[in-house]
Amino acid sequence: MFAGLKSMGLCGINGFMVEVEADLSQGLPGFDVVGLPDAAVRESRDRVRAAMKNAGFTYPVSRITVNLAPADVKKEGSVYDLPLLLALLCASGQLKANLRRAAFVGELSLQGEVRPIRGVLPMVIAARDAGVKEVYVPADNGGEAAVVDGITVYPVANIASLLAHLHGDTPLTPLAADAFVPSQEGDYADFADVMGQETARRAMEIAAAGSHNILLVGTPGSGKSMLAKRLPTILPDMTREEALECTKIHSIAGALTDGGLLRRRPFRAPHHNISAQGLAGGGVVPRPGEVSLAHNGVLFLDELPEFSRTSMECLRQPLEDGRVTISRVSASLSYPCSIMLVAAMNPCPCGYYGHPTRACTCSAQAVQRYLSKVSGPLLDRIDLHIEVPPVEYDQLSSQRKSESSAAVRERVNAARAIQRERFAGTDITSNARIPTGKLKDYCRLTDAANALLKGAFERLGLSARAYDRLLKVARTIADLDGSAIIDTPHIAEAIQYRSLDRKYWQTGHEQ
Repeated sequence: MFAGLKSMGLCGINGFMVEVEADLSQGLPGFDVVGLPDAAVRESRDRVRAAMKNAGFTYPVSRITVNLAPADVKKEGSVYDLPLLLALLCASGQLKANLRRAAFVGELSLQGEVRPIRGVLPMVIAARDAGVKEVYVPADNGGEAAVVDGITVYPVANIASLLAHLHGDTPLTPLAADAFVPSQEGDYADFADVMGQETARRAMEIAAAGSHNILLVGTPGSGKSMLAKRLPTILPDMTREEALECTKIHSIAGALTDGGLLRRRPFRAPHHNISAQGLAGGGVVPRPGEVSLAHNGVLFLDELPEFSRTSMECLRQPLEDGRVTISRVSASLSYPCSIMLVAAMNPCPCGYYGHPTRACTCSAQAVQRYLSKVSGPLLDRIDLHIEVPPVEYDQLSSQRKSESSAAVRERVNAARAIQRERFAGTDITSNARIPTGKLKDYCRLTDAANALLKGAFERLGLSARAYDRLLKVARTIADLDGSAIIDTPHIAEAIQYRSLDRKYWQTGHEQ
């Protein structure tokens, strides 16, 4: 006997439909799964056999052949346990129901419980786009599946409840999607906690307003990490489209903890011993790395020179393109990674080069070796280079509260509103994403500003990429100022944020 039903699979960040076909025929008992299954799919035979028996059904003693179509696409994971069991029940006559208008995914325990899986959100989106009306997912994945409009989502806790629903005895209750409301709540503290550091605070505001990359250089205890960890509190709220993209990536990586859409911009802070594969993504079956998990949010690299050279250099192409492509023998997959890179580092190995009261104990050669770990091409892709000086005692002991994150976020949102209006009808999301060919259209300068920029370009020896990024930062500063044209003060401030690398990387070390 034959039976078939629909399921879903994953290819990169997108889902695709899978036909699960089961055939029971005469011959020696056996259970073959074809259609390019991986090891987890092949092992589903044993899980399905045990779950079927423990749920009170009869395991068919037949020659069992299961095909997962399309047969030329790799099938991965334990997502096919549930549809495989249902196909066998239908083929053996133990379940009489029309399942062709529905799709099923889920991993089975040996007792018949339905366990959560990865990548449910992109799978459900694929099912809706394919015209499927109903989808049955593990109960723990119900929150993320229910955010998809235009399809009915049923949460399944175990086989018994699902079969009672399919037989019409005890219907399952479909999930109702909650309205998307962005949130700023989280583990982040407030910018009001930062005492002093006015220049660094201003730079963080500019970075947030234009989605620019930023490097913080300073001695230990000056507040670099404190500033970086508060950056999410001044970023604009996520749109529903951005939240969907982020949630898809986190779902594929198995990094969703609360279910439902992500409502805050991601903030990822990997340790410096992370491998290049962990940062950019990889594995036998390529999975998203930290740079993709930070999509539409912040990737914070503390102690930047301590990261391996390979790890740092693998960021160059993703920072430029906003996408990372991972190629393996089995597949070549592309994941989005439109991020704000926030990096922090000391000026030397001991950390006290340039400190006003503590002497640096490093030799000139040691300093140069330390700084040379950060390559010129990577520095060129960082828009703002900021020196974070030690905080004075009077600033720390002052009773005056610093400006709160809410107040800064108002200005950031106003600047982003200007950018949304400017880039309406295009795929540009912020000033940092302006293509080189469009800079002349969006970054108009006064004659005085152009003359200042020319002098800085020749004096500082800027690269063409640094020139582009300087213009984008000036565009953001002008937006914060409410100016349609980039004027001299905007260029002057942007130049100030590009000159720090010359102080440390070109002037050498002076004891």
